[in-house]
Amino acid sequence: MLKIKAQVMDEENIRRALYRLSHEITERNKGTDDLILVGIRTRGVPLANRLAEFIREHEGVSLPVGMLDITFYRDDLSLISSQPVLHRTEIPVKINNKKIILIDDVLFTGRTVRAALDALMDLGRASCIQLGVLIDRGHRELPIRADYVGKNVPTSTREVVHVKLKESDGEDCVVISENDAPPDESL
Repeated sequence: MLKIKAQVMDEENIRRALYRLSHEITERNKGTDDLILVGIRTRGVPLANRLAEFIREHEGVSLPVGMLDITFYRDDLSLISSQPVLHRTEIPVKINNKKIILIDDVLFTGRTVRAALDALMDLGRASCIQLGVLIDRGHRELPIRADYVGKNVPTSTREVVHVKLKESDGEDCVVISENDAPPDESL
């Protein structure tokens, strides 16, 4: 059973953060020309879809939304499983010369983002790749930072940030729990 230490976002906080991020994305990119939102599986995908819906509402443009599976690009693949579960990468348009907004739920060590960048590079040459996250919890191991952050949540390495979304978990919230195990080298 998950022992919750603190709830840092509820459904309304998540909605407001994503709404704000949708405006930041279009403002920074001077509109929506050549933008593609790409969610990192698993929870980055519904976040990318929600951002696309907010952008459609305020810009009147439906952006392409893709989903990226980074399984084979992880630097800890051999530690996770001898038979990793693969999902599809689906990006509805060619990424060459496009502006990719990579979306994930939590930015921690930066290793997931590094894997996602490698996966995107294998698909083509984007004109730029920007990163948007719902939660930035610090503790970077790589020189990676988010361009768009819903909320900065300082944590200890023994804490775990759980993003729960209606699409996968039946509710929207962000909670912190205490990890009784020693910190690992996970992404």
